[in-house]
Amino acid sequence: MEHESGGDSGKDRGGSDYGNDAGRDVGDEPAPSIRDAAPDYLSPIDASGRVSGHVPPRESAASVSESPEQDWGHARSLLYPVLRPAGTAGMRLDTVDPSTLAAASHSHAQPLIDEGPHGLVVVYAIHAGAFDVIVNGDHLLTWAIPPAEIRSAAFANLAAWSANAPWTDEVSGDRRLVSSDTGDGWDAVRILLPDVRAHLAGELASTGRVLVGVPERHLLVAGTLSAGDTEFAALFADFVVDQSSGADEPVDQRVFELVDGVLVPFTGATGASG
Repeated sequence: MEHESGGDSGKDRGGSDYGNDAGRDVGDEPAPSIRDAAPDYLSPIDASGRVSGHVPPRESAASVSESPEQDWGHARSLLYPVLRPAGTAGMRLDTVDPSTLAAASHSHAQPLIDEGPHGLVVVYAIHAGAFDVIVNGDHLLTWAIPPAEIRSAAFANLAAWSANAPWTDEVSGDRRLVSSDTGDGWDAVRILLPDVRAHLAGELASTGRVLVGVPERHLLVAGTLSAGDTEFAALFADFVVDQSSGADEPVDQRVFELVDGVLVPFTGATGASG
């Protein structure tokens, strides 16, 4: 008696053609191949060939000696100053002696620092895209340059960046805020540039006193304290504290004031003192 299967023998109940791989959708899989000989284990390895479906990345043509940590010619265009909180430890750039460092056998991993306004500290960073490398004594010895060249190059780069970096302007009634929050990492330290202080004074000083905050590395904020506005100073101070408290790289929770182009602590009284 002839047996009837009730369907094609080459298909399962879902209708898939399991007996014929030629009809299978392989999607992004590589083209199938059939080995017609045993592999030659003594043949040279193809360095550009696929491994588990991936092609190895192209090797960098630059040598280690050309990296900014090793080469001053490369590093000088990548240096920027960065503000750090008061009390940040390091080797003072204006007193460090390269010959003394060279005579010591140990590493000099402490950052090179400068004194910033009112106890704040300036460090120097090599901008490396997604991260920064803080400049230390070992970099100074490797580059074999006078220490002052680090400061000069870093501030020149900052000034060039700042000349084209945008400002955010916010107005609410008679109150006005001007801030820098580009995300590039050099916002707070802009306050050290005379041109920036002149810009803020020109924008804000005509109608009152100019309050300044540097709560974190990525934010410089300034606002006008108009005569008779008794609430603004307290609101501004609260904002600076909140921004600094939640920051990954806080700088300072104090409120400063621009007086004749000079950054001084804000006292709340007429005619702030330094």
